[in-house]
Amino acid sequence: MELFGRRAETAALDELLARAADGAGSALVLWGEPGIGKTALLEHAVDAAAGATVLRCRGTRMETGLAFAALHELLWPVADRLETLPDPQAAALRGALGLSPAPANRFLIGAAVLSLLAGLARERPVLVVVDDAPWIDEATAHCLGFVARRVRSDPILVLLSGHEEPDTGPWEGLPSREVDGLADDDARRLVAADVPGADAATVERTVRAAGGNPLALHELPTLGGGEDEAALTPSAEPVPVGPRLRRAFCARAEALKPPTRALLLLAAAEGRGDRHVVHRAGAGWGVDASTWDEALRSGLLRASGARLEFRHPMIPAALYDGATVPERQAAHRALAAALPDDAVEERAWHRAAAADAADEDVAAMLEGAAARCLQRSADAMAARTLRRAAELSPAPADAARRLAAAARAAWDAGHAETARRLLDDAERRGGEEPVARRSGGLRGILEFADGSPERAHHYLARDMGVVDGARGAVELGTVAVRAAWSAGRSDLQREALRRLLAVDVESDPGLAPVVPVLRAWWACYDETGEVVPTAPPGTGDAVGRLATAPWELLPPVPLVQAWGVEGPLSDVLGLRAAQLRRRHELAALAMVLAQTAVLDLHAGRWEAAESSATEGLRLAEEAGAHHVATQSRLCLSSLAAARGDDDLVDEHTTHALTASAPRGVRALSASAYWHRGRAALFGGRPQDALQHLLPLGEPGHEAAHTTFALLAAPDTAEAAAQVGRADVVASRLATVATWAERTGAGWARAAAHRLRALDDGEASYRAALDAEGPGDDPFEHARTRLLYGEWLRRARRRADARRELAAAADTFGRLGATPLRARALREQDLAEASGVRDTTGPPTGLTAQELRVAQLAAEGLTNREIAAQLLISHRTVGHHLANVYPKLGITSRAELARIDGDLRLRAASPGR
Repeated sequence: MELFGRRAETAALDELLARAADGAGSALVLWGEPGIGKTALLEHAVDAAAGATVLRCRGTRMETGLAFAALHELLWPVADRLETLPDPQAAALRGALGLSPAPANRFLIGAAVLSLLAGLARERPVLVVVDDAPWIDEATAHCLGFVARRVRSDPILVLLSGHEEPDTGPWEGLPSREVDGLADDDARRLVAADVPGADAATVERTVRAAGGNPLALHELPTLGGGEDEAALTPSAEPVPVGPRLRRAFCARAEALKPPTRALLLLAAAEGRGDRHVVHRAGAGWGVDASTWDEALRSGLLRASGARLEFRHPMIPAALYDGATVPERQAAHRALAAALPDDAVEERAWHRAAAADAADEDVAAMLEGAAARCLQRSADAMAARTLRRAAELSPAPADAARRLAAAARAAWDAGHAETARRLLDDAERRGGEEPVARRSGGLRGILEFADGSPERAHHYLARDMGVVDGARGAVELGTVAVRAAWSAGRSDLQREALRRLLAVDVESDPGLAPVVPVLRAWWACYDETGEVVPTAPPGTGDAVGRLATAPWELLPPVPLVQAWGVEGPLSDVLGLRAAQLRRRHELAALAMVLAQTAVLDLHAGRWEAAESSATEGLRLAEEAGAHHVATQSRLCLSSLAAARGDDDLVDEHTTHALTASAPRGVRALSASAYWHRGRAALFGGRPQDALQHLLPLGEPGHEAAHTTFALLAAPDTAEAAAQVGRADVVASRLATVATWAERTGAGWARAAAHRLRALDDGEASYRAALDAEGPGDDPFEHARTRLLYGEWLRRARRRADARRELAAAADTFGRLGATPLRARALREQDLAEASGVRDTTGPPTGLTAQELRVAQLAAEGLTNREIAAQLLISHRTVGHHLANVYPKLGITSRAELARIDGDLRLRAASPGR
């Protein structure tokens, strides 16, 4: 079995074994808390002791009182060797092992065991292994202590395991080594290896709860429970404890006096480490000074002033889990009575834990406690408290109200599945409308996060008229518009926008200036579904008005990109992310991070984009907000496309389409198609690129989406130009130019000039570069310079071409856009050709274009792919290759590939 994070310990054991094999005996006590991995280390030593005689025993509570019971287990395999001992020692050892009625002589027995082991060691090294040494009988313990201190001159290694450092008792004076808990990274590896199907949230929850204890790491993932299912306690839920953990941690407590065990249970149930409260609660349980002394001497509990602390976080969980229900209830009643008058929340928690029937008074106390939790942004605790309040509510309507509030708190805490279950339970008890009102229209929000956007639109639009206040209606209405946009349904978007604009916001001064901004963001549609923009929403302080708005009012980033006002919104999202972090609203934070990543990507902050997308993906998956997770994945796929990592693009987009296409989330499907198209385009496969990009504008397709068709239009036109699809180029140019004229968006103006340049040439390239500064979107600016440089090279303006291509290559290199950097450098090589033949190899006489074709053919590109890159026909490529082969003295592409290195260094002929 692989031991994670135990390299130092196993190395120490291996060294002791090697020394014993060389004749230098020793002993070592491995000590640490139950379940920490001492037995696993002993097993490692047994496995590593090749060729040694291994004798082992294990202490058990059942045999603690039987003299020499452990020694009998240890020596029974070699009992036949007693005949080799001197008679007095043999007789004494037979008596200890129950083989004769000889009286026990402790010294003779110890000497006999030492002699027996020494005799065995003359044949081969001996390894003595004693696991759970504190539980072996006292007689064996003293015997083995005697032996362990006297094996230095023999090839004997004695290994023992215990719970405490051996500074007293039979092992006093022996070398010892504490076994600590695993580091978090090693703990994660252990859980992943032990439970291969465990999701990231389960792994993290297990690592957090186990405190590095390997037994807990093995057992916790299989127990269920955890944050959502655990019983309520004052500070948090108890960790579920399995039978092995319970036995390991409770064994020592069971040997203590009843009042001491009661004290430990009180401390475990109290949960906060308040010594004064535990002291007052234990007054009626026979807890006195001697009880405290025994509890502290047990090593299970520590005290520092007024604070109590268990030695390991699993100990209170095991003690609490090992107690009977009546014992737990009695402990909580005692603690509730012992709390000061102002500890209202703690008293409510303890009274709830002690209750075994419906109790409205306690439920109301818990509801008040939950309200205070929400005030300090402790959403997860509020959800647990409200759920327990619902369990104690006698009236179904009260239970439904509290469950609805619990569902909203669970969602805000980032637990979508828990929120969905609570919401379902609330609706069963109280009906849809009251629950929608109390949860703030949570059903539609959950559906929007992980479901069908059309169904989300239905719920959100329905609940706009149910929730309290204009603010709630505006928030739901905005998400309804966004859901319709996500579904690619302009008709539903018009309907939701109409409902949103009909909300009476005059009563809320904060909303009145926001609604016009929302209308500007979402524009409106004519009867054909075409966008009819109003004034650009980035003008004036429109974006700034959203700085303090909830996430529901923020527009989706692709729409922001279309309007060309990413900069102001980036500042808004940064502010929102900081606020959500402070409030621990993880689901909303994941949404904001997914959008921030896209803005960072287009601003050239690729490392920041990758960081935000990765964090957003983790939070969204933990929260169960799968559409948000897909958004983060798609940002990572966009990065991968620019970096030339086709495998990663395929992985992320396949995952995205699997999640989005069946649910009709066309915005996400369109984004996946777009990134696949860009990956193909950057990789020199324009025909493949078109297959992915054209569906964005095809009505009825799973990836058809107006906004993404607009944003992808420049890529689509570039790919179309490379394969000779002039009709597609003209169509996409018209789309982009119309949008640029209506909105004035900088990216659209630049893109329109760039697309015109495919026909017009230099003037349009210069206009495109002037329209998009390098600071707006450095990647797109560099793409324009690359295309311009290629045009200049073909126009034989080599110096100008080198300048543009070098600038493009520098930007691509800084960003990590490998495919386009390679393309820019290849074009630079062609532009830098001087016309002098290479005298270091056979003369070729290739023209510049023939050399370029030969290089690409040597890389394995087909004639059509070469044609697409060089903007010539595939027939022209064939003509050039027909000239190249005789000039190089070859007859096939295979031979061309073998001389590719020479081609890259060879200068062109004067005919270039």
